[in-house]
Amino acid sequence: MNLAPQSTTPAVEHALLWLRADLRVTDNTALNRAIASGLPVIAAYIATPMQWYQHHISGRQIDLIERRLLVVKQQLKDINIPLLTLECDDFQAVPDTIINLCQQYQIKVVYCNRQHPWNEKQRDIAVEQALIAQDKQWHCSDDYCALPPGSVLTKQQQMYKVFTPYRNAWLTQFLKHNYQPVTNSDKVTFSQQCLNLLEGDIATNCNIQTFHYTKQDSLLWPVDEGVIQQRLQMFCETKAEYYQQQRDFPAIDGTSCLSPYLAIGALSARQCLAALTETLPQCVEINKENGGFVWLSEVVWREFYNHLLDSDDRLSKNQPFQPYTHHVQWLENSDHVHAWQQGITGFPLVDAAMRQLAATGWMHNRLRMITASFLTKDMLCDWRIGERWFMQQLIDGELASNNGGWQWAASTGTDAQPYFRVFNPTTQSERFDPNGEFIRQWIPELKSVPDQYIHAPSLWSGFGSVDYPLPIVDHKQMRVLAIDSYKQAKTWHESQREA
Repeated sequence: MNLAPQSTTPAVEHALLWLRADLRVTDNTALNRAIASGLPVIAAYIATPMQWYQHHISGRQIDLIERRLLVVKQQLKDINIPLLTLECDDFQAVPDTIINLCQQYQIKVVYCNRQHPWNEKQRDIAVEQALIAQDKQWHCSDDYCALPPGSVLTKQQQMYKVFTPYRNAWLTQFLKHNYQPVTNSDKVTFSQQCLNLLEGDIATNCNIQTFHYTKQDSLLWPVDEGVIQQRLQMFCETKAEYYQQQRDFPAIDGTSCLSPYLAIGALSARQCLAALTETLPQCVEINKENGGFVWLSEVVWREFYNHLLDSDDRLSKNQPFQPYTHHVQWLENSDHVHAWQQGITGFPLVDAAMRQLAATGWMHNRLRMITASFLTKDMLCDWRIGERWFMQQLIDGELASNNGGWQWAASTGTDAQPYFRVFNPTTQSERFDPNGEFIRQWIPELKSVPDQYIHAPSLWSGFGSVDYPLPIVDHKQMRVLAIDSYKQAKTWHESQREA
């Protein structure tokens, strides 16, 4: 019996680049390390729809990810790297998915960039253990923050619990080491097998699939590399200098609107800081009149919240940073919650902000603070309800910043100030939307209300002809009740500790 000769050519080993919240080719640490390995590189993105539902990820963000993957696929193809998109239910199924890839494509080593929420860290531990059991290598790099978690600590080697001293220490570290975007390697290993993968062997799997998730349109946010970089550069050149004066006024286009790209990793913190410091070198000086410094501080807030999340697993588990606030007696009023979600509370700036969120998946940062304060202080509603709703709506939702912002507003987190961090929604409206321009944009039924009543339309004599609700709460009464509730919770907590 004649047998066909068996090939003695060994299978070509590959490196796997596992993309997660780092959907970019420029300034991607894991990609550069994969290329530097000298092995042909295959990239993969693994969708986990059931996990997304559990984490309340918005449909707009998933739509943005899908669209961005098409761009990344072409960018990777230009450097001879095929991109696979796969789908499994949740994080628990990811290790088997990775192992199957390793077996199918002779993958020797997996490269990725670290994520900081607790579930993601447990997933990565499971993947690493599965790879080691198969005699595979695992390399996970710090990349999501400009300065890695654990690098900015107090003299006692503990994580800072207050922002301002953290920022000062962060700046010292940043200036000392001059953190810059990592330069892409141009030494991409090319082989005939890699060419086959690009042209045939896995071409069908290289099509960016439509993930099984309820999505919403994200077309307000371009995903092309050139447009994203242009937005960053234009902000630094034309808006950053005036950021301090303009950032709090939602009717003015004074913010960067880059947060959706940072959330999915289409843009890195290092890239933002490099563009800012190149355009406005004085921004690293601690000067509150310096618009560039104020925007830099916003980037540092993002770092602060991610470092906190990495150091304290409670923040990934629906727990408050301040233990005594476990005992705040939240009110349960589903009608009020519904009114807040739909933008029909009778407080115009709150309602305009919530309608902007529903229509676009984005909200101005000053308005995030106002609406969060309203829910937690004027309605005395559990902050976790608001945190979850925002994640379900926001195109830029990410756990660290969303949780950090909500706990800041609810006075359950760091920098907690429960006795005076109670925003008056009417005076905030008068101060930051003085002519009611933003209000009228999002609440057309108030267009006929005179300027002097736009912030409290129920006081206008013609209010009866306006299809707009009366205020659902009395701010003065709820402010007193909220402060008293926090005081009672703290007193009870301290008495239990002493007992």
